[in-house]
Amino acid sequence: MAGLTEYLSESYNELKNHVTWTPWPEAQRLTLIVIIFSVLFSLAIWGVDTVFSNAIEYYFTLVKS
Repeated sequence: MAGLTEYLSESYNELKNHVTWTPWPEAQRLTLIVIIFSVLFSLAIWGVDTVFSNAIEYYFTLVKS
């Protein structure tokens, strides 16, 4: 148990004293960029999935007839 306490203490000390944190305005800007990119990428994947689903459905309609 002492090892866990020491690990947590050293981790906290490292984060507090030795890590350079991104300034808050830059973190907000980068977060917004990630959100926008994620939405655009998910819409692109949804579009490709819809096109392929329709193409496969059309193919099986032709084969079934």
